[in-house]
Amino acid sequence: MTTPSLRTLRGALRDRAEPAVRIQQARVLRPPDDDELLGVRVPAVRELARAHRELAREDVDALLHSRVHEERLAGVLVLAERMRTARGAERRSLVDFYLARTRCVDNWDLVDASAHLVLGPWLVDGPEDPPAVEDVLDGLAASSWLWDRRIAVVATLALVRAGRFEPTFHLVRVLCRDPEPLIHKALGWMLREIGRRDAPLLVAFLDQHVTDLPRVTVRYATERLPAEDRARFVRARQR
Repeated sequence: MTTPSLRTLRGALRDRAEPAVRIQQARVLRPPDDDELLGVRVPAVRELARAHRELAREDVDALLHSRVHEERLAGVLVLAERMRTARGAERRSLVDFYLARTRCVDNWDLVDASAHLVLGPWLVDGPEDPPAVEDVLDGLAASSWLWDRRIAVVATLALVRAGRFEPTFHLVRVLCRDPEPLIHKALGWMLREIGRRDAPLLVAFLDQHVTDLPRVTVRYATERLPAEDRARFVRARQR
């Protein structure tokens, strides 16, 4: 049964719908035919998720299984809000809840709004056994579901921000032959984030692997490098 809190959130989303935003969403997100777009701006969805962070798990589950895109976005953002203060068993419970529902996280914006904020903190602090980090990431990276693979890549942003770069480099090596451009872009994004923190390390990695990487990955990865380095790597990938 729908609770008043969930009804309130759903009503608030519809109150904030803008037809012009919906048109833009349809162009950028390219959702499947059975998706319903309301046209709610992302900052508004974030604000509502913060206000409803105490939603019951069954209500979050209802949001995640909705075919209304902004409801699924609100669902993952509620999980991200909860993860900010979760510790111990609660943190692992949130991660398990999220990983059991990755089929609901079915567009790039849903992944990018949640992977590093829900799964990421557990990867940084949670596993008692460090190899568990690679086990989880490798399991997602081996999935036939595109969005599982993107979740694996984007989740490493939390590790990159914590100064742990090897899991990202590992996934770049694993997924560099992936057929999906959305994976190529995510790999380049994470490499760029490493380069923001340690440019010489990124340059050394690219010197070794640039010819194995998709062109778009190289373009994304080198955006913040000095012009001469960027040009060198782009040329190397074009040959």
